[in-house]
Amino acid sequence: MALQNLLSFPKFWSLFQGGRQIDPTAHTIKSHGATLARNHIHDWLMLVLLILIEVILNVIHPFRRFVGRDMMEDLRYPMKQNTVPVWAVPLYAVLLPIFVFLFFYMRRRDVYDLHHSVLGLLFAVLITGVLTDSIKDAVGRPRPDFFWRCFPDGVEVYDKLGGVVCHGKASDIKEGHKSFPSGHTSWSFAGLGFLSLYLCGKIKVFDRQGHIAKLCILFLPLLAACLVGISRVDDYWHHWQDVFAGGLLGLFVATFCYSQFFPPPYNDDGWGPYAYFVAMEEARGNASLNRESPVVEAMVDNRYANQVPRRNIDSFNRSPTLEAMELGHK
Repeated sequence: MALQNLLSFPKFWSLFQGGRQIDPTAHTIKSHGATLARNHIHDWLMLVLLILIEVILNVIHPFRRFVGRDMMEDLRYPMKQNTVPVWAVPLYAVLLPIFVFLFFYMRRRDVYDLHHSVLGLLFAVLITGVLTDSIKDAVGRPRPDFFWRCFPDGVEVYDKLGGVVCHGKASDIKEGHKSFPSGHTSWSFAGLGFLSLYLCGKIKVFDRQGHIAKLCILFLPLLAACLVGISRVDDYWHHWQDVFAGGLLGLFVATFCYSQFFPPPYNDDGWGPYAYFVAMEEARGNASLNRESPVVEAMVDNRYANQVPRRNIDSFNRSPTLEAMELGHK
């Protein structure tokens, strides 16, 4: 019987509902979306600036690092097509997470969660992109297949100092100096790493109930990012150091961007954004004169729905954030 309850649809669905929205009509795109976007207009303008910088970084030529005859021994890998094409990266690193964010919005109708998750994700991938391409252009490390980019006919030509004199396509040679770090990998870990943190909070992985099965959902995006990084080495577009550095960079930026909008996933309030709790505290203050109002009753129900086991019932299972606000700490 217990197993049947565990496998039932309501039990499975409860893993994805996060915290219940207090008032389904209070914080929707229609009611609060425009105001929220105006309050963050400077953030959206900064995203536009990051896009412009990213375009410029891809136009300029990277540093023309000296490549000598002896160095070519490690750069003779064959030129191959990308297993994961460039156009596919935004699909799984940006659009897929946004689809998941919309899924939770349809369940909870919390525009704060939707807006901040999308904004945080875009900042994560764009900041990662700018950092990655800036380092690429500054380092100019040759790719493992640089020999065939430089000498497509296999005829080697060197100057009097022993440096290569390439006669391949200009675009191939330019791209051949962008090995470190891996852009595919950094973008993958930025977008899918952000998604992993988001899911970690929403399904309450650290609820101290020992449901290790939740970790399978948490690790799926990270596994996909790892496989993308491995494909870059298998395709001979990157050295393993490029992939390792790109993965660390993307995951580092994703963690920082996520932390701007959401509590840590292991926090009792990790299922919702900071702005949600601020809005709820304001609603509670406005309704404090009427203790029987639906908003206040819903807030109490919400605390019980998101409580961690063995919390003190006398405290109404209040989240640490809301309790701190009531004490005047925030």
